[in-house]
Amino acid sequence: MLILIKSFISSNGKRVSSTILLLYLLAVLVLQSLAAFFSIAETALTAASRPRMHQLAKEGNRRARLVNILRTRSESLIGSILLGNTITNIAATALATWVFIALFGETGVLYATAVMTVVVLIFGEVAPKAYALNNPDSCALIMARPVQAWLWLSRPITICLDRATNFFLHIIGAKKGRLGDHLSDAELRGAIDLHGGETAASLDIQKERRMLHSILDLQDVTVAKVMTHRRNVMMIDAEETPSSIINTILASPYTRIPLWQNDPGNIIGLLHSKSLVRALQGGTSIEQLDIRELANKPWFIPETANLLDQLQAFRDRREHFAFVVDEYGVFEGIVTLEDILEEIVGEISDEHDQIVAGVRRQPDGSLIVQGTVAIRDLNREFSWQLPDDKATTIAGLVLHEARRIPEISQIFIFHGFRFEIIRRHRNQITLLRLSPETITG
Repeated sequence: MLILIKSFISSNGKRVSSTILLLYLLAVLVLQSLAAFFSIAETALTAASRPRMHQLAKEGNRRARLVNILRTRSESLIGSILLGNTITNIAATALATWVFIALFGETGVLYATAVMTVVVLIFGEVAPKAYALNNPDSCALIMARPVQAWLWLSRPITICLDRATNFFLHIIGAKKGRLGDHLSDAELRGAIDLHGGETAASLDIQKERRMLHSILDLQDVTVAKVMTHRRNVMMIDAEETPSSIINTILASPYTRIPLWQNDPGNIIGLLHSKSLVRALQGGTSIEQLDIRELANKPWFIPETANLLDQLQAFRDRREHFAFVVDEYGVFEGIVTLEDILEEIVGEISDEHDQIVAGVRRQPDGSLIVQGTVAIRDLNREFSWQLPDDKATTIAGLVLHEARRIPEISQIFIFHGFRFEIIRRHRNQITLLRLSPETITG
């Protein structure tokens, strides 16, 4: 290199010390390395995983805690890093231009522009940022302390930059934000979808994704979407004899049964089988049992209550069972703690559950579905996107879309699916065939 520089100097008639030229070139390399450092720091500190940094900080990682602190000072952080990046790139370009002019004369400006454009883009921007994007967490942890030191050194200048930036944002009406303030709902859902990799096909991974999505949905889903409609609720008439009531309870798979009087919509209590057992063990004869006294007071909730609030209410009241009423106070159905948990983890079966063939897969790939099957259950089970904002059950969706009571064997196509009515009881769709439909224009 020294011989090459000397030959250039002698051929151009310049009397510039080769040592000075080498020092200038070395300074260019150092400055460009610093520019790469600032590029890595900028990308890593903005792209690092907020949940991971938060968790590492909770575990006592000081560098992760420092990353979180730096991200809360977003304006100062970005201003300081960009300041360092700009200074180093401009200084490196200026020194390189001086070297090229010394070597080639006036045409050295063109050479310096071409060479430094490539150097700055590749070694000062693209390569460092690409590396930081592929390793954001580790790079952020490494860069935290050096960046903190640079923030302290450049503080007087960044204060002026912050004020100028805030003044400009105020003029254009933009709002300030901070890096890492919160993880938006969309970002969190996207992170869940990427859990296990974009192409992950593992059944366990898919189940985990569904569970996490269901937890996020709890606040947006009302109890009306998951309740058991009163038509399907097993209830006991309080006017029946105690022996008849006991026989009904013994034949039932449920431990809690609603008690009504005069009208099925007039709920007067919730009868627990344990209460009957305690009364009988206490020496009370069957015919002397006062069923109304044994029943617990009913707990009524509005159908508009969301599942997250209801889950908390179940926990606070230490209850497992609630009666759902509409805006007029009319009894609509029941919701249990198990119903909400099943929204998260899927169907929970035990030795007392009745197995209902709500969905049967056919050899041709279609599904025979009972009209009372919930749309949310189908979407969760088969990863569909059928809308459930206008109807709760699959039969309700058909009625909503058809705008009329369909006839048996009538076929509808909407939302990318083919719906064939198989069975109807009065005005209620009880059974239908459902299959994905490829629609071509």
